[in-house]
Amino acid sequence: VQLQASGGGLVQAGDSMRLSCAASGGTFSMYAVGWFRQAPGKEREFVAAISWSGSSTWYADSVEGRFTISRDRAENAVYLRMNTLQPEDTAVYYCAAGQIVGQPVKVARSYVYWGQGTLVTVSS
Repeated sequence: VQLQASGGGLVQAGDSMRLSCAASGGTFSMYAVGWFRQAPGKEREFVAAISWSGSSTWYADSVEGRFTISRDRAENAVYLRMNTLQPEDTAVYYCAAGQIVGQPVKVARSYVYWGQGTLVTVSS
């Protein structure tokens, strides 16, 4: 399974943006999917994840209430809706997939498949 993250760009503080993670070469309908981000000079950090069924979601405290993760099985895609973006949200955002159940979705090493990343820049 290959993952393609897209939708990044330059926005102003307070704006919204939607990132997409599309799968090719197979379906990730049976995989949990997570979003991680890495800002310059910082380690990669967990942002949000959704269970394979879509019934459970997890968020980092820093994005809770502002970001929403969802999945569309028909489109074989997962989305990250980001509202009220702040300069500290600036980072390369990566999507990842794996057969994960529960809290390990917050851990990067739990994932097998990774997309190439899409850059989100939020200006103040």
